[in-house]
Amino acid sequence: MPPVLKIILQRLALGLLTLFIVSIVIFTAVNMLPGDFAQAILGQSATPEAIAAIRRDLGLDQPPVTRYFVWLGDMLQGNLGVSYAQLNFQSNMGGANLKTVADQIAPRFGNTMFLAGVTAAIAVPFAVTLGVLAALYRNSVFDKAVNISTLTSISSPEFFLAYILILFLAVLNPILPAISNVYQGIAFQDRLMATLLPALTLTLVVTAHMMRMTRAAIINLLASPYIEMARLKGVSPLRVIVKHALPNALAPIINVVALNLAYLITGVVVVEVVFVYPGIGQLFVDAVKNRDIPVVQACCLIFAGAYILLNLAADVLSILTNPRLRHPK
Repeated sequence: MPPVLKIILQRLALGLLTLFIVSIVIFTAVNMLPGDFAQAILGQSATPEAIAAIRRDLGLDQPPVTRYFVWLGDMLQGNLGVSYAQLNFQSNMGGANLKTVADQIAPRFGNTMFLAGVTAAIAVPFAVTLGVLAALYRNSVFDKAVNISTLTSISSPEFFLAYILILFLAVLNPILPAISNVYQGIAFQDRLMATLLPALTLTLVVTAHMMRMTRAAIINLLASPYIEMARLKGVSPLRVIVKHALPNALAPIINVVALNLAYLITGVVVVEVVFVYPGIGQLFVDAVKNRDIPVVQACCLIFAGAYILLNLAADVLSILTNPRLRHPK
């Protein structure tokens, strides 16, 4: 078996094992949430018999180990179940058509992916460009200003950055909408406009990591013999960095970009809540508030799966871009 394929299969097996362990943690943590859904449906005046009947209908009276393996088996078959809120709606409406958890998550996940895609399209080129320029003009006023500004943005809470952008770009200068009014069938340009403000907020959060890694990786390579040879041949500093240093610094840059892309999918909860963006983060918050266990578990598992998958992609790309890993001794 080729060494690269063997390493990739090992990473994949490790990712699946990690996801299995995370599923146990998710199930345990979700079921430790305070409150009881049956009690929430029936109210404080509910009788113990009525509460016990609902818990029996939902399978909540089963031992935790049994419920975990039932849930895991359903997940492996692609069955995310039906949300408790939908069951409550059905009982109130006398048999309404139920939406499964997958039906609820699918459009929300699409919205979150669109937000992450717009943010990545802005943040990755912006951060890499800043990193290249900071390495080119290292220790200059520009380099210090970029480092200070990016560190300030990453040190600020997301909701604070969001409200600052709302103040300057939606209130004082009404350029972008303060509320992300995204709905099914919206035109692409309207969706893009509604997504720009949360995307800019996330850009401020993730730029610092990518910029600083790009800068550090390039500066680390500038003392290499082939860089010195290029300089002695009279190659311009910008060309030395872009053509010779940057391609050899791709492995650490790819890693940090992949980690930040994972954050764009898993860490959007606060931003989506601030801008009332109809993504999976907003759905997750509503589900936690309503004790909707199937939705909470599904959202957590999707977040974990996306994070593990992007980390796996980062590992694979690092292997493919590093000759020492492609051809280990």
